[in-house]
Amino acid sequence: MSATVPRNFRLLEELENGEKGLGAETCSYGLENGDDLLMSDWNGTILGPPHSVHENRIYTLKIHCGPQYPDVPPEISFISKINLPCVDQRNGKVDASKLPCLVQWKREFTMETILSELRRYMALPQHKKLPQPAEGATYD
Repeated sequence: MSATVPRNFRLLEELENGEKGLGAETCSYGLENGDDLLMSDWNGTILGPPHSVHENRIYTLKIHCGPQYPDVPPEISFISKINLPCVDQRNGKVDASKLPCLVQWKREFTMETILSELRRYMALPQHKKLPQPAEGATYD
């Protein structure tokens, strides 16, 4: 049986990967505040997928890793306005029951997993042509 990696070690590893750009080139993430010792609040960025209404758009998100992360998925909210079935149009919050990687959350999944999954979700045939808010619009 393998040992369970403690939350802070896991988040330090994710921070290192995010800062060094070791993951997907189409997504990035990092701590919102470098002084956040609990490493709870993060910023994320997704480059819109090509051949879709999202192409050439940059979407920014907030990621909150609670005390139970990575056993429990983080809370994700878009800062940039976006029209997707998994996003609450009032506040930008991602509905965990509508995004496959959050529904089937595994401890091995990371913030990068979620950002990459959201990008794939944008590119799905039923989502890639949905009318979008004006570029640069944000949730209050």
